[in-house]
Amino acid sequence: MSSKTELRQRKAFLLSQIQQQRLDLAASRRDWVDATRPLDRSWNTFLNLRSWVLVGSSVMAIWGVRHPSKLIRWTRRGFGIWSAWRLVKATLRQQQLR
Repeated sequence: MSSKTELRQRKAFLLSQIQQQRLDLAASRRDWVDATRPLDRSWNTFLNLRSWVLVGSSVMAIWGVRHPSKLIRWTRRGFGIWSAWRLVKATLRQQQLR
């Protein structure tokens, strides 16, 4: 009879341990969801804008075929702005390290 009692106690102990592990997993899940919420929101925004990017790129392709010189001009301007932004960002980063 003592072996049955020991088995019941062991079973009760294991069940309580399983319950505690489930609670720990639920808490960890909440922490993980809280930590990744900004990434999830950004990803969903990207997915929602994907169709608009497709439409915009199609319009730009048609416009670029009709006005190639303007497209080249705006591409150069965009690249210049992007390069200037990278230069400013690198300069600020170097200033912060000093």
